[in-house]
Amino acid sequence: MVADRAGVVLAAGAGTRLRPLTDLRPKALCPVGGRPLLEHALDRLADALPGAAAAAREHLAVNAHAHADQVEAFVARGPGGPRAHLAREAPEALGTAGALGALRGWLDGRDVVLTNADAWLPAGLDGLLDGWDGERCRLLVAPVDPASGDGGDPLGPPGEEGPAVRYVGACALPWRLVRDLAPRPSGLFEVLWRAERDAGRLELHATDQAAVDCGTPRRYLAANLAASGGRSVVGAGARVEGELVRSVVWDGAVVDAGEVLVDCVRAGGADHRLTVGAGG
Repeated sequence: MVADRAGVVLAAGAGTRLRPLTDLRPKALCPVGGRPLLEHALDRLADALPGAAAAAREHLAVNAHAHADQVEAFVARGPGGPRAHLAREAPEALGTAGALGALRGWLDGRDVVLTNADAWLPAGLDGLLDGWDGERCRLLVAPVDPASGDGGDPLGPPGEEGPAVRYVGACALPWRLVRDLAPRPSGLFEVLWRAERDAGRLELHATDQAAVDCGTPRRYLAANLAASGGRSVVGAGARVEGELVRSVVWDGAVVDAGEVLVDCVRAGGADHRLTVGAGG
């Protein structure tokens, strides 16, 4: 029941690895498939919490810090009113745990369905809440491709060998644990998940979707190409007269005749053109 649960999107990150794109706008508002990552995140929470979209300010929340004015403007102007409750963090970002500590009054006893704004999850939460009883933390994880060189995350029971997995930016958290989180800079793994893991109480819900953490230009481009089926992506109002090969052009950006962009992101406008290589 939506009355017992609330959805939260974490959108406060500075996106330092995605610079210089994030000098123009927050990572949460970088588009994938022509839509801001934050919009994708709010949609997947609304899909998982029936009725949440109809009263978004009551059931959905977004935190903001980097480029907070841009995030606030986006959240405030939804198609039928505000998209969510907004929690601005200042003077510093509060991290994944501190953000929930700052939202305790708004959460008001509800369990939390949490997602990262910078996670591109084409299959949404993929059954994360199916059968969840609200007693344990449940994390959405995906298997690690051994060829990627990524060892995965230490999420399973300590000392227990098993397939390497990575957290893909969505989880369900019981209120009984959220209520003790403090509104100070802190991370969920350090203050909550590690202890739950060590006690054998951390649930891992596996997904086989092509989830992408859009934290770097390479991964951000990969998410766009996955969303488009491998075609270059051109945002609304962009002017493209040159050639695009596996590239992304942001809304309002310009690619002149004679230009050839390969594995690139073009951002900015006619007066300030930013090209970020994202191949490799």
